[in-house]
Amino acid sequence: MFSKTCEYALRALIYIAQQYKNDSRVGIKDIAKNIHSPEHFIAKILQDLSRKGFVQSAKGPNGGFYMDPQNLNISIADIVKEIDGDKLFTGCGLGLDQCSETHPCPLHEQFKSIRQDLRIMLETSKIQMFVDNLDLELTYLKT
Repeated sequence: MFSKTCEYALRALIYIAQQYKNDSRVGIKDIAKNIHSPEHFIAKILQDLSRKGFVQSAKGPNGGFYMDPQNLNISIADIVKEIDGDKLFTGCGLGLDQCSETHPCPLHEQFKSIRQDLRIMLETSKIQMFVDNLDLELTYLKT
């Protein structure tokens, strides 16, 4: 459903947020190991997300990635849109460019409701919610 870049970004942001609740900044090696991502790939993703303000970074011996408290309220939809665009929320289920209300594909009506439900779920899902569920061991991040 999401690109590999988006999957790694989501896992990394949730992991960083979980670690930072203890005021711990997290290095690339630690992030890559714990979310099962290639180091160079996650480094590039996090550099981009840092430039866009989704995560913060600090250099030096006590450096690493961390999250400002305000970023804990970022929705998963915001991250997905930033990385993968909004095609997940607006695109055709069959990938047809000309699919529309006036020129629907065979899946149009069914897929429209799925897209809407997905949009609502991702817009109401915040990073903090995932951190809380991980802390309560209701969910797990490791693959």
